[in-house]
Amino acid sequence: MQNVSTHRRRSLDFKRLFQAQLVATMVIMILAGTVSGSQAVLSAFVGGGVSVLPSIYFVWRGTRRSAKQPRRNVLNLYQAAMGKFGLTVALFALVFSLVPPSNPAFFFVAYVVAQLMYWLTPWLVRERSTL
Repeated sequence: MQNVSTHRRRSLDFKRLFQAQLVATMVIMILAGTVSGSQAVLSAFVGGGVSVLPSIYFVWRGTRRSAKQPRRNVLNLYQAAMGKFGLTVALFALVFSLVPPSNPAFFFVAYVVAQLMYWLTPWLVRERSTL
């Protein structure tokens, strides 16, 4: 039973991470819209997407579990990390070659803030005692 609850808690933590990344991106998009207009909103949206998409890939690829093969679990994590890095580089190259952001500042701010959610989400959503 504990294994099921641990798996459920782990998947909920990833759901919270993605929600936090999306909310952070939306906040930057609203800020960009009020300060610089619709092109800055698009730049912030793309910057958040460059952060969120590789995160989704990492979770999808890295959380495959094999109860009888712990070495396989470690290999999955390494492959997920390499894939996330490669996907991030490819997305940056794709964005800057096909759709250069009109406001690079908001692009990078949205990217960095979405990445910061990895550190902030566990601190913000940690379970508190009800006593």
